[in-house]
Amino acid sequence: MKICFSRVVDRIRPSKKTNGLFQSRYMFRPQCNSNVVLLLLRLPLLSIVRWDWHDDCVESLVCSLSKFIVWSDFNSRSLLLFMGSASIGYQSGISARFDRNLNLRWSDATLSSLPCKVDFSRKSFLSAATSTHNKECSNRARVCSLPNTDEKLETPILDSIETPSQLKNLTVKELKHLADEIRTELLSVLWKTRKSVKPSLAAIELTLALHYVFRAPVDKILWDAVEQTYAHKVLTRRWSSIPSRQNNGVSGVTSRLESEYDSFGTGHGCNSISAGLGLAVARDIKGKRDRVVAVIDSVTITAGQAYEAMSNAGYLDSNMIVILNDNRHSLHPNMADGSKASISALSSFMSKIQSSQIFRKFRELAKAMTKKIGKGMYEWAAKVDEYARGMVGPTGSTLFEELGLYYIGPVDGHNIEDLVCVLREVASLDSMGPVLVHVITEEKRDAETASIIVKDRRTYSDCFVEALVMEAEKDRDIVVVHAGIEMDPSLVTFQERFPERFFNVGLAEQHAVTFSAGLSSGGLKPFCIIPSAFLQRAYDQVVHDVDRQRKAVRFVITSAGLVGSDGPVQCGAFDIAFMSCLPNMIAMAPANEDELVNMVATAANVTDRPVCFRFPRGAIVNKNYLVPTGVPVEIGRGRVLLEGQKVALLGYGAMVQNCINAHSLLSKLGLNVTVADARFCKPLDIKLVRDLCQNHKFLITVEEGCVGGFGSHVAQFIALDGQLDGKIKWRPIVLPDGYIEEASPNEQLALAGLTGHHIAATALSLLGRTREALLLMS
Repeated sequence: MKICFSRVVDRIRPSKKTNGLFQSRYMFRPQCNSNVVLLLLRLPLLSIVRWDWHDDCVESLVCSLSKFIVWSDFNSRSLLLFMGSASIGYQSGISARFDRNLNLRWSDATLSSLPCKVDFSRKSFLSAATSTHNKECSNRARVCSLPNTDEKLETPILDSIETPSQLKNLTVKELKHLADEIRTELLSVLWKTRKSVKPSLAAIELTLALHYVFRAPVDKILWDAVEQTYAHKVLTRRWSSIPSRQNNGVSGVTSRLESEYDSFGTGHGCNSISAGLGLAVARDIKGKRDRVVAVIDSVTITAGQAYEAMSNAGYLDSNMIVILNDNRHSLHPNMADGSKASISALSSFMSKIQSSQIFRKFRELAKAMTKKIGKGMYEWAAKVDEYARGMVGPTGSTLFEELGLYYIGPVDGHNIEDLVCVLREVASLDSMGPVLVHVITEEKRDAETASIIVKDRRTYSDCFVEALVMEAEKDRDIVVVHAGIEMDPSLVTFQERFPERFFNVGLAEQHAVTFSAGLSSGGLKPFCIIPSAFLQRAYDQVVHDVDRQRKAVRFVITSAGLVGSDGPVQCGAFDIAFMSCLPNMIAMAPANEDELVNMVATAANVTDRPVCFRFPRGAIVNKNYLVPTGVPVEIGRGRVLLEGQKVALLGYGAMVQNCINAHSLLSKLGLNVTVADARFCKPLDIKLVRDLCQNHKFLITVEEGCVGGFGSHVAQFIALDGQLDGKIKWRPIVLPDGYIEEASPNEQLALAGLTGHHIAATALSLLGRTREALLLMS
């Protein structure tokens, strides 16, 4: 094999500002067609080097590194990146490995046929991420392979913490070191989940301060969003099982069944204040004195339930603490660039004064005295107090005062000393009513390694957005309304292409549905995109504002069915049942990407009533699929995919593919069955169902939904049509009557009995071939 060397090295020379050391930026950019990997690391005290390599010169990077290492004089602080092992490989190329001293071990160089990748050990990667020598230091990676996490990181303080109460024995300086250890541990553990860890990293100091001041589990700490709870789980000795979030491991959400430190379970957000108020009122009625703390972030607080809860808390005047973790998120870029609550020495000083016992008691005394003087004096003093606090506090802070909560803030969410000071003062206040502490956290201050994007296959969402863009280019009336806790990255394509026709309302599903109904009334064609589990929150609006009025709203139900590691919280198990029961609703589901594209075109053509279609979260069937122009399908018309005898498999949505898999398994056993794609749950293709019943002995319906969905519609028809009075026997396969916990998608399907093997075994059992059915499942 001929080795071609090509190297580009820019400005390798010492920096005067770093006393002869180097400051660096490494960029590895493979020039390949599809599996592009970008790794950008910016570390202090290294040199500026950039390598570019192409398909025929893989070894250039290895050679460049080795030559650079020979003459460069690094000290221990310079080797933040390379402490440990690092390997660099390329598809069908050579993989080389460096030892801990950065000597190239050519004996370890091997031929590699793996996808293009750049691997670094966990320790080497994270040691730079947690460096506090330079606030500008950041790591940013977009990788296609995960780092090695077999090495044990040194976390002496964290290892000594058995319960959160032991935090009270630490000094503030030790708490800061503990925050760094937790940040390192979270990066190493959560890396495996391929989830963004920025919210968890940003809430570490806040979590430490809460457990330092309050006495959990006696004091109740409630979390509103699962993304903020990982530091809490680390402190309560549950982090070792977080990576899998599967197979009876630690749940991705807080759960009272899992730990006594979880005072209430997290769901879709915005429930912490309501649940906390309930716990506070129950405490008062029972005469207890524990404290209740509800943590809510700036995303979930946009939901209406949060304001309903705060209004009720102000009215009941129960003693509870609300922590607003303001992580600077905004749905609107223009608002994000506008004025924000800022942290300064003055704001920190004022927050400490506002939270102090002396100030609060003086304020209450002034209220009592002005009440005695007269109502006019009391109202005048209240206005003066409101105006003064409004001038000192950030924009919008008086809103919480109007709701009846005493506002304190803003407080620096990364300054443990300030957090402890304010929370300790707030915790010492008894019978003072509800208090809101405004805490500012910055996700961007942490290493940008928190953004992990791993996408090796196109998903149903990708195909849907491409098809919708094609329809929107033809029809200027098409608009998109999105609601949910986070937006699928594929929707950015539509947002950038048609910014004036895209509306993201966040956690405001009720508003999204009625807003879409209003758009329809105005002559537009709204596609209301909401994940299945979040659509449940807006069902009243679906019934009365859309279906009852026959508004032509097109509901796009994403994340339908089982969702793997997100478990029951975001599982879309119920939408088939609760949408198909509505009198005017058209309910359909695509069997593959071709059907999805056609159903987008079908929905765009429906103008006299609402329509919904669902699709799963996973990858599409055809890897190299090119989205064609959608062709509308006839409403209420299914299709037969494979002809057979005796047994008919009638699948709905993504389960059609599992029916095809079952057909393949049964064919090997000499059994040829019919496979049909229902397409529509409502209106049901009664001609197709009747033909299947008349030409087969057994009918098996398969759906990735709960009881009461597609199978129930089929049963209703064949019972009324008299088909069950004849020779046909019907068996439904649906999701079990229970919540399926976190697992991989394949494991969840197996637990639910929805795999091709389960479907084939059901057919064999109906035919009396029980032994073969058992062998198939073994």
